[in-house]
Amino acid sequence: MSKRVFRDSISLLERLRRSELQSFVGTRALQHIEFRPSPSSCTLGIRTVSLQVVAQRMKSVGNIQKITAAMKMVAASRLKGAQTKMETSRGLVQPLFRLLGDIPGTTSGETMIIPVSSDKGLCGGINSTVVKFSKVVAHSSEGETSLTVVGEKARGQLSKSYSHLLRNVILDVTKIPLTFATASMVTDVILGQDAPKNQIIYNRFQSVISFKPTVATVLSVEEYEKASDKGFNKFDEYELEGPGRSELLLDLAEFKMGAVLYNAFLENSTSELGSRMQSMENSTKNAKDMLGKLTLLYNRTRQASITTELIEIISGASALEG
Repeated sequence: MSKRVFRDSISLLERLRRSELQSFVGTRALQHIEFRPSPSSCTLGIRTVSLQVVAQRMKSVGNIQKITAAMKMVAASRLKGAQTKMETSRGLVQPLFRLLGDIPGTTSGETMIIPVSSDKGLCGGINSTVVKFSKVVAHSSEGETSLTVVGEKARGQLSKSYSHLLRNVILDVTKIPLTFATASMVTDVILGQDAPKNQIIYNRFQSVISFKPTVATVLSVEEYEKASDKGFNKFDEYELEGPGRSELLLDLAEFKMGAVLYNAFLENSTSELGSRMQSMENSTKNAKDMLGKLTLLYNRTRQASITTELIEIISGASALEG
């Protein structure tokens, strides 16, 4: 129903009011009376505004749906390459763990906890999981504990309650292509703290919808020598040629730290892409459902306004004929 027809109906209602009032006060007195639109005649503006609000909400939800769908496609396109690099890095780390072992229960004077998180959000709860595990490890560690945080999201959550344990914050690592050289730079920063025990906490990628929080332990060369003497690793089972035992252990300990960090960065980055893809897919579905509900509400509101206008026009016409 157009606005012109509704305005005609309003004029009909005003004419009806004038004719009824004229029968009571007379024509001369009627000339000094000012007529204003009744509240019922102002419903056009109210209905138009309500429809405009719903239409704007539909437009904004539609734009959000397009953005989340695009973010899902970007994450899916990057996931395959990241997964290939991550699987290759596992072949670098696994022999070192078989040789030197992964001994999380080693008692030392100081434990450096290294949570690996992302610098961007909108990727589900993988960063919150890393933070929770970091807090558990910090409370269960014996002796002095310190933190070296990798990633903006873990820094934002841990810097408030664990600021007294914070040693270093390393940001923007995941915003650049991950290489072994990048992991080596981070390794130099961590080894500069001279902590005898380092525990790296990250999300291990299992599938697009499954990520396992993992704690990898890397010890100093002194701790590896003690573990070798006690038979906790297989280092003494191999025949050595070239440098001495201590020098070789020092090189292996530093290389293991760099390799484990490199693998942790790639595992966490792949988990981030998979989690972001799932989160954006769920957001796109929710936006689609909300858009359907808003469309139904818009159509119902529009139909109700049309029905009300028809009733008012028919009532006015019937009153004039009567």
